[in-house]
Amino acid sequence: MFRSAIGIVAGATLIASASAGIAQQTTQAAQDKVVRINQIQVIGSHNSYHSGFAPSERKYLETKNPKALRALDYRHAPLPDQFNGGVRQIEIDVFADAKGGRYAHLPIDDAAVKAGLPADPDFDPNHEMDKPGFKVMHVQGVDQRSTCHTFVKCLNVVRDWSKQHPQHVPLFVLIETKEDGGKPRPDMPATEPFTPQVFDALDAEIRSVFKPGEYITPDEVRGNAPTLEAAILNHGWPTLAKARGRVVFLMDQRKAEPVYTEGHPSLKGRILFTNAEPGQPDAAFIEQNGGTKEAIDDLVKKGYLIRTRTDEGTEEARTNNTARRDLVLTTGAQLISTDYPPSEPSQWTSFVVALPDGLVARCNPINKPAVCVDSLLEPSTTTTAKK
Repeated sequence: MFRSAIGIVAGATLIASASAGIAQQTTQAAQDKVVRINQIQVIGSHNSYHSGFAPSERKYLETKNPKALRALDYRHAPLPDQFNGGVRQIEIDVFADAKGGRYAHLPIDDAAVKAGLPADPDFDPNHEMDKPGFKVMHVQGVDQRSTCHTFVKCLNVVRDWSKQHPQHVPLFVLIETKEDGGKPRPDMPATEPFTPQVFDALDAEIRSVFKPGEYITPDEVRGNAPTLEAAILNHGWPTLAKARGRVVFLMDQRKAEPVYTEGHPSLKGRILFTNAEPGQPDAAFIEQNGGTKEAIDDLVKKGYLIRTRTDEGTEEARTNNTARRDLVLTTGAQLISTDYPPSEPSQWTSFVVALPDGLVARCNPINKPAVCVDSLLEPSTTTTAKK
């Protein structure tokens, strides 16, 4: 029995050594043919464009609405700096502005001056807000300062970085469409509603910047399957071999899904993957911002792409409460969104959200293939520019 035990241990050692050898010999190209984009995990930033408040705006909000200021008291570096710091998912809020100029004036600045505070720097010195097209900001009239005021400008920044770093894992761009819903706020500019035609214009702006093949479309993922959901549940998402260096556009809010899908069954001809309920023909991406580990992991195992959050309203960052963050990092959510990505820790505490060992992406802890090696997902040098 003792000799048999030695044989078992020796055999196990040989197997382990052989497995390690295979892992060491695996190349990125070989792994890319096996690992799909829903089998990795990346860190994302929430309201990625948000550049915070100017001094007098901040002082005014401290007096008039300190609770709102507390929740909004974060800012992000320009998008390229975030990508360089390891972010691979961003979020952009867009407001429709077909004629231009709807949001060119900032009422909070008027209110601050009226209250006796010094005038803040012009939030739009280049008059980008005067131009027709979708605008990027958080709350019209109050929280409008952005590192890229127009959707087209944000898109160009993303594309430029992508072209300069062609070996990146897919960049996930989450888009939230903002509107009042028929209840405009007093003294603030009313928003334009998002109709199917306005969504046509949104898709057109994306196509004006990104060329075919530079982004992954629902049509590509659906292929010959009867629905998009059937495709991802039965055939899966594209592999990294097909997705590396490309962008995936996602819709944040669920309420816009029926408008965006009108006339586009299973998102035929559309660009964004909608935030949909399981069981719907367009269901491929699902947000679980407050979901339990069990709910998230169950959806991941089925094949859905999941986004969740580790913090909200600056609260976790102020107290260094890592419970939610630590739990989320054990889930299979592919997109983990935070206001405090690796290069932007909390200003109050050491709170930060990052993958272990400084990884930009890691093999998904719930559904990764056995051959997946973290270090091969994104190389340390990704600066060979594409033409």
